[in-house]
Amino acid sequence: MTELQKQKHSNQEGSDFESLRLAACSVLNPRQLSKNAFAGSVAAALLTDRGNIFTGVCIDTPCSMGFCAEHAAAAAMITSSEHRIVKLVAVTEGGIVIPPCGRCREFLCQLHERNEQCEVLLGDGSVKTLSELLPNRWN
Repeated sequence: MTELQKQKHSNQEGSDFESLRLAACSVLNPRQLSKNAFAGSVAAALLTDRGNIFTGVCIDTPCSMGFCAEHAAAAAMITSSEHRIVKLVAVTEGGIVIPPCGRCREFLCQLHERNEQCEVLLGDGSVKTLSELLPNRWN
């Protein structure tokens, strides 16, 4: 079994949120990009139903033109022809786990009908589904 297959296998077997948290922490790198733009103060890692992990970081700009780390991770996932998410972790500086914002919750749910069942690690160590974090959706 190759190392990638081992990683996929172990991620699919259990609730390996620590691996996802470490993957997110590995790309966490707060930095200033320009006079007005900053990046990397929040990072996210998501696990797909195929056992692949995708990461992303936020880009913060004026006028709401930036985007969240969860969006960046989802874009990497879509680029790799996947769209079903089973687990998600987002972290901020110091590796502190934070929940996805409402915009990210809705966005991720729209990428696949079953993404509302995606498990999300929260800062207190509990786990909730996107559906539980986003009740009474518009549709």
